[in-house]
Amino acid sequence: MKIRSLLTLFLLALSGILYAQKPNIIVIMADDLGYSDIGCYGSEIQTPNLDALAAGGAKFTQFYNAARCCPSRASLLTGVYPHQAGMGRMVVTSAIKNRDPETPYQGWLSRNTVTIAEVLKNAGYQTYMSGKWHVGEERPDWPLQRGFDKYFGLISGANSYYRLLPGRLILEGNEPYQIPEGFYMTDAISKKAVDYIDASSGKPFFMYVAYTAPHWPLHAPEEEMVKYQGKYLKGWDKLREERHARQQKMGLLPASQVLSDRDPTLPAWEDAPDKDEWDQKMTAYAAMVTRMDKGIGQIVAKLKATGQLDNTLIMFLSDNGACAEELDGRAKRDLGEEAYERSLVTPPGKKGSYVAYGKEWANLGNVPFRLYKSYTHEGGTSSPLIVHYPKLIKKSFQTDQVGHIMDIMPTCLELAGATYPTTYKDHKIKPVEGKSLLPILRGQVRVPHDFIAWEHFDSRAIRQGDWKLVWAKELKKWELYDLSKDRAEQHDLAGSKPEKMQELLAKYTAWASRVGVDK
Repeated sequence: MKIRSLLTLFLLALSGILYAQKPNIIVIMADDLGYSDIGCYGSEIQTPNLDALAAGGAKFTQFYNAARCCPSRASLLTGVYPHQAGMGRMVVTSAIKNRDPETPYQGWLSRNTVTIAEVLKNAGYQTYMSGKWHVGEERPDWPLQRGFDKYFGLISGANSYYRLLPGRLILEGNEPYQIPEGFYMTDAISKKAVDYIDASSGKPFFMYVAYTAPHWPLHAPEEEMVKYQGKYLKGWDKLREERHARQQKMGLLPASQVLSDRDPTLPAWEDAPDKDEWDQKMTAYAAMVTRMDKGIGQIVAKLKATGQLDNTLIMFLSDNGACAEELDGRAKRDLGEEAYERSLVTPPGKKGSYVAYGKEWANLGNVPFRLYKSYTHEGGTSSPLIVHYPKLIKKSFQTDQVGHIMDIMPTCLELAGATYPTTYKDHKIKPVEGKSLLPILRGQVRVPHDFIAWEHFDSRAIRQGDWKLVWAKELKKWELYDLSKDRAEQHDLAGSKPEKMQELLAKYTAWASRVGVDK
């Protein structure tokens, strides 16, 4: 009996040593954060914790998302294009009556895909998630049913940061979460992530932290807002120029890269009415970003306190570019008549308000690029990506190699020594489309994707090498850009390079047919 007990203890100790050799992995995603909205990508917004992660790790200057929240989240989790994961458009919020056959636009994660959590759980990882899900509203599609051991967060899309709106669902595990007094969504997501680290049992863990910040509505704690009050009276024109200058100084852009023109539908700042209200809106937005950064700092501090920081890979990115949406009709539907009327006289940022910051400030968030969330121009699809892992990445490493959000899955699996399956729970799994970023992080030149492509609500694009073909949906025409000289997409070459345009269009058409894009 004594020998058996000693053998058991030995095996447990050996198991602990083997687990300790595997790194923890944390993927942190912001919601509607523009390319230039954090300090280390040119912003005046205070993000000291993200800046420190970038200074101690890697920054990608040409990393792409899938243009909008649901497609990006689906692609991140599964390593395939959004259509292959069933999320070519948005999540389905009504009850699903029939799940067969599955389609590229069904609005929940395909059973023929596998999530990072499902694969890593089978590889011995603990799997945690804190934050916004938005890839399946019904119970079969919730996080605990897709590989996560523990979950806290918002199943649905946008919500108040202070209370639960009608039609939304916040869960802890599989049970509805009761919002306590003093609740603020960003803080709650950060705290739960810290708690998961604290409770981890020595086995390696994978954690997905999906903030709702800085997605509308603009809600921010007063202690953060006072840091910015009045600073945005400088106006969007001057601030765009300043961000662009900082980006060039940082080497994020070639010295020759011009700033995109101000959105032609927007006034010059000097002609803008209600300047104090615009200042209040951007003040609230900046405060939301800073509060998220504070939470990320708490996560890093807990890793340090538990001796796990050096053995943890941390990735930070955004799900799409800055958001130009307006909320007039949406606010009335979400809040109800009485709360909506109150919101109209509540200053932006305050509890009870319900506003977005509009394309006026989104045009700042996406410096130096054109257009916004949901578009496949650079302003909609370009994301900051910070990767911190001291065991692998040299400090202040910056790369212009191209990556895509579907590369996150194979990166996590390669680092963990896990194998992407061909079948899972009796379902045949679609082959992974992403490519591991680890060669880039090791300082090597990665064999790139032959091309990457997009389609979302009639926004379409393909990038191969430095060439990009993109559909301008308002103009109903294809545009062609040489991104090595013109990432701001200011000079359309479709007329002067018809052969290159047709070459890329043929590749796009074949891709669209393969992944199931609607004709």
